[in-house]
Amino acid sequence: MGRKVVVLLAGWCTAACGAGGPRAGTPDSTAAFAPPADERPVVLCFGTSLTAGLGLDPEEAFPALLQAKIDSAGFRFRVVNAGVSGETSAAGLRRIDWLLDQPVAVLVLELGANDALRGQDLAAARRNLQEIIDRTRARHAGARVVVAGMEAPPNLGTRYTHAFRRLFVDLARANDAALVPFLLEGVAGRAELNQADGVHPTAAGARIMADNVWRVVEPILR
Repeated sequence: MGRKVVVLLAGWCTAACGAGGPRAGTPDSTAAFAPPADERPVVLCFGTSLTAGLGLDPEEAFPALLQAKIDSAGFRFRVVNAGVSGETSAAGLRRIDWLLDQPVAVLVLELGANDALRGQDLAAARRNLQEIIDRTRARHAGARVVVAGMEAPPNLGTRYTHAFRRLFVDLARANDAALVPFLLEGVAGRAELNQADGVHPTAAGARIMADNVWRVVEPILR
């Protein structure tokens, strides 16, 4: 809007005042209004509605709280919230490439929970998550990876829930990645920290999630 106003005023002045265009070498006055590019390395929080902050204001979601902690510590990193509600590992794999156009320094990978809610094959989920890690490191050789562990609903059976828990442990170990053992540690099962659906954290719950992630990410950023 501001640029249009400047252009319109300049045109009016040319017609009314008989002024010519800017003299050679005179800088475009609108250039001063262009925001500087943010070249800080990126902490990419890539996940589901838990990352997106479903039901919360954007500044209450854990990636925004993680940015506040990073700023407070004096680290020069920019957190990108790339969470999408309902995201599965397969859907994440389909959209990871364009997110990697950014200077990704740390990938916080929070995917898999929706695969479990659908009772999907865990071997396929593991392959998808591995491919996301591989593509990230292919584009950004020095990128560090943080795997956010989750738990499957108990109604899926002991064998499935155990295998699901091991998926994140094994993925982290195989890729020399850091592990958040359970993203919702201290939040899951506590009614006062969850919204009415009993699944998505309140703002207070999101602060605990941010603490869980920060304990693992902070040593990496140092």
